[in-house]
Amino acid sequence: MQEREAAIALALRAGAILRAGRSGNTLDYELKGVIDPVTQVDRRSQALIVEGLHMSFPGDSILAEEGEHWDASTPSKARWIIDPLDGTTNYIKGYPLAAVSIGLEKDGELVLGVVFNPFANELFVGEHGQGATLNGHPIHVSSVAKLGQALLASGFPYDAWTATDDNTRAWQRMVKRCLALRCDGSAALDLCHVACGRLDGYWERGLAPWDTAAGVVIVREAGGLAVDYAGGNGILVLGEVVAGNAALVREIRKIIDPR
Repeated sequence: MQEREAAIALALRAGAILRAGRSGNTLDYELKGVIDPVTQVDRRSQALIVEGLHMSFPGDSILAEEGEHWDASTPSKARWIIDPLDGTTNYIKGYPLAAVSIGLEKDGELVLGVVFNPFANELFVGEHGQGATLNGHPIHVSSVAKLGQALLASGFPYDAWTATDDNTRAWQRMVKRCLALRCDGSAALDLCHVACGRLDGYWERGLAPWDTAAGVVIVREAGGLAVDYAGGNGILVLGEVVAGNAALVREIRKIIDPR
């Protein structure tokens, strides 16, 4: 798949930008929202990826996080969904959970995901029908099916200071039922960590398409389930995701969104 090799190459190059940007002790940033920072590194990483995709696939459209949506001048059935730096707050603080995330959607179906954490030198790849890998080695989701044995992750939306639906109620319910909870600050990496079995499950809402597109493919290709809170395929539209093995996803959904 030509797209796979191009996405991997661009993720690695963008990862080098992320590493170089953290070479000093301080990092300037702006705020897009009250708790939603952006750096020049985000923008440089995105520019590299967008330019590379335009050169290799000029007929494809691109949805990217920082500031604009790029649409090809000709109609396209393929859409690249990019987060040039997922986990910007972590990145600013030097907390080494941040990544480049590149997903590809064709005819409305997510078919490719590439996520690269340059600080751990970990490259996650998932391609429809081809399985998922970490640094070239096959990965699979955890088999843990009981909440009491599960290590889970979640997060909080960028409007948590003002929104009533801030995930705290779901967190409060879940902390009484699961083995342990983590809040790592990168949806892309949380999904990848589910895919390789480090986390048993993950849920979150208030997400943008670029937060989840690549990771969803990787989870699914690692034998897992990634769905919206109602169990459907509206992840990108609704901005919510539950991921893990099928049995655990059912248990998580009962707790976070009782209906």
